[in-house]
Amino acid sequence: MKYQTIIGLEVHLQLKTKTKAFCGCPTEFGNSPNSQVCPVCLGLPGSLPVLNKTALDYAIRVGVALDCSIQEFTKFDRKHYYYPDLPKNFQISQYDLPICKEGFLDIKIKDTVKRINIRRIHLEEDAGKLIHEDESSLVDYNRAGVALLEIVSDPDINSPIEAYNYLTKLKNIIAYLDVSDCDMEKGSLRCDANISLKKTKEKELGIKTELKNLNSFKAVKEALEFEVKRQSALLENNELVIQETRLWNEKEQKTYSMRAKEEARDYRYFPEPDLPPLSITREKINAAKAELPELPEQKAARFIQEYKLTAYDAAIITSSRKDAEFSEDCLKLYNNIDKKNMANWLIGPLLSEANIRRCSIFELKLTPKNLVKLLELIDKEIISNLNAKLVLPVMIDTGIDADKIMAEKNLSQVSDTQSLELYADEVIRENPKSAADYKNGKINALMFMVGQVMKKSKGKANPKVVQEILKRRIS
Repeated sequence: MKYQTIIGLEVHLQLKTKTKAFCGCPTEFGNSPNSQVCPVCLGLPGSLPVLNKTALDYAIRVGVALDCSIQEFTKFDRKHYYYPDLPKNFQISQYDLPICKEGFLDIKIKDTVKRINIRRIHLEEDAGKLIHEDESSLVDYNRAGVALLEIVSDPDINSPIEAYNYLTKLKNIIAYLDVSDCDMEKGSLRCDANISLKKTKEKELGIKTELKNLNSFKAVKEALEFEVKRQSALLENNELVIQETRLWNEKEQKTYSMRAKEEARDYRYFPEPDLPPLSITREKINAAKAELPELPEQKAARFIQEYKLTAYDAAIITSSRKDAEFSEDCLKLYNNIDKKNMANWLIGPLLSEANIRRCSIFELKLTPKNLVKLLELIDKEIISNLNAKLVLPVMIDTGIDADKIMAEKNLSQVSDTQSLELYADEVIRENPKSAADYKNGKINALMFMVGQVMKKSKGKANPKVVQEILKRRIS
């Protein structure tokens, strides 16, 4: 490979606090513009900020989960820049003494594990929101002052798919910690990416481009893929890559220049005079470690050990904390020693129904007890797997038990040999080539004929009994 891709990510995470970072204004989303503001978050003369304790606790929790070093002495700084969405003309942030430093996140790339180092995690306040109209721009300061965590990775990421996997895992961990809703549509999780290319054998890094307006992890991946191609083409033609900020255009699937960045911007940081430095005690850090919930990777490892799930099944089931809790309730209630069938239903039909309804598994109107009842009907061969999949959406929509739906719709499985032999004989007559193929050792031909019997019986035939009948009849 001629060029090596170098990527660093900056994730801005809106914390799930009831009030803003330095004042008592609420943080509810979607209220009337400028209805959640006060002299402190508007930066009016004489107003004084007070740190939100919950925001600090959440920052420490995230740092501990990402194996960071929590700084026992930290302070806040003023980051100066002028923009209409920043009412004070400075942002309360952290510069040289962030709360968390030197963490890491391990990601999987195919069969290998790669470590992405996290340079720093610092606490700051958000800016407002600009709304652009045809001939004017409006500003809503409801979001100004909301508590943010900025999570900055080292430039250890070497491909768009690595960036995607890093963000996906980071989001899952944060969701498990319950410190943010991680909703990109509401702006509570935002990501900027820095990308450069360098010749593989050279040590010196290339000129980097900053990418903004990335509204999903898919957009991050696609924008980075575009930049790799764009920058490679420039270098191949002996043209310079300009240090600039570029925006991602989702519709056109390309980036375009927003502004040039000749040099790093001088924000004129200095210590925030209205907030005293903080001492974070070792006891507080140890308490945060003790209170950490079981994280996705740990939970998946336990599910593999305890319920004998495959690594693939466990990873899907534990990707969401509340879905994992629902799934574990189902696995515990399911009396079958082999939990594979329950896992198949959780990541198959149940996840499919949740996707159709655009919700999570735990949000479906279905209790673990009712799902287990349905699977027990399958195990007892009272209903076929095929018809059980027809019962499931009715259970979700109505809340009625599986056995009642099955009785109402006459979906009981038929295991009566005499009835099934009639179907089998019909299928053999109608498909002589398939019967001959099975006699010649083609197992798929038998499965085809089983499928035909299932069609004739409208999904009610017991497939195991049908197989035995077909084998006997053909031989």
